[in-house]
Amino acid sequence: MPVESTSFELSDEEIEYLNAIFDVVRAGHLAKLTSLLDQGIPVDFTDAKGDSLLILAAYHEHTQLVELLLSREANMDALNDRGQTPLVCAVFRNNEEITKILLNAGADPQLGHQTPAEVADFFNLPRMKELLAGK
Repeated sequence: MPVESTSFELSDEEIEYLNAIFDVVRAGHLAKLTSLLDQGIPVDFTDAKGDSLLILAAYHEHTQLVELLLSREANMDALNDRGQTPLVCAVFRNNEEITKILLNAGADPQLGHQTPAEVADFFNLPRMKELLAGK
């Protein structure tokens, strides 16, 4: 028996609600994000550019959100549409704390269109180079 394909369109209100989830992460609202996750928003939810909640939390330097998402088993090695990982974002932002958290959680330093080490080299970030080298 063939499987029927169903398609649906989201209303403007639904799209606005879903986009607001990413705004919660960008703004660093820990309690709001915790509530959304508790209500069933997927921990690996991505936007139209493939940015996961964890990528956005790392890029916007929200340490507590990074820790929350990792505690909920977010994919720390997910790539967005530009081939960036949360670790690449943390390195790009020169954020030592989030870089350490991701590395300690097991993030793969070899992933990405540009690896974290390549990003550290390109932007001349010596401390990031040391962290990625395990120093």
